[in-house]
Amino acid sequence: MNTNLTGKHALVCGASRGIGQATAELLAEMGATVTVVARNKERLEEVVESLSRNRNQQHQFVVSDFSKPDEVKERFAAWLEATPAEILINNSGGPPPGPIADADGEAFLAGMRAHLLCNQYLTQAALPGMRAAGYGRIINIISTSVYEPIPGLGVSNTVRSAVAAWAKTMAGELAPEGFTVNNVLPGFTATDRLTSLISGRAEKSGRSEEEIAAEMRGSVPMGRFGEAREIANAIAFLASPAAAYITGVSLAVDGGRLKRL
Repeated sequence: MNTNLTGKHALVCGASRGIGQATAELLAEMGATVTVVARNKERLEEVVESLSRNRNQQHQFVVSDFSKPDEVKERFAAWLEATPAEILINNSGGPPPGPIADADGEAFLAGMRAHLLCNQYLTQAALPGMRAAGYGRIINIISTSVYEPIPGLGVSNTVRSAVAAWAKTMAGELAPEGFTVNNVLPGFTATDRLTSLISGRAEKSGRSEEEIAAEMRGSVPMGRFGEAREIANAIAFLASPAAAYITGVSLAVDGGRLKRL
């Protein structure tokens, strides 16, 4: 099975921590040169230093704020023209939690700007380089809420589903060129995002964080939270030559939590 990414360049968004960082690390191990993207320059510098340690690769970072899609569009149009990428990992922190009935219009617009618009602009900027190289992998890290809405994440549920529909449409359009577009749907994963959700639920319910965490783990057949590296394994496979005939799918990596077939 060919999972060698030597000679490939991967642009990994949201890579300052969590699933994004784990994905960047694994792609580098597989031979790719990686550009990591996030808002926190200090964290990105640390990630690049870690990626480059003991490897004969020149990794890079770009500081970018996905709440400003027009800036993302301008910055990466120039960046990807000068430094083409064959692999694009779209990933950004989810919208704030809260009931959908209480959300105002700006919350939905902000979510769409940070996720849907930025994904669109990054893909448009990356496609010329993919076409020149004859290799293209676009992978979106979204959520199991694509299949089953998660209570208390009204705006996120809505935005994630929009991204999944966008990706499915893009997959059909790019398939004749041999490029793939897929979604990875992390379940409950031990990241800062999950810690924040647990804290918020505990505060709202008056129960302890330990109780909330135990309840969430209890809904997972495997009885535990996933690790960022476990999600990255699926992402990295979809980025590899071995996944050339897989496109337009939304792959749940959730320990069996989803009840759908």
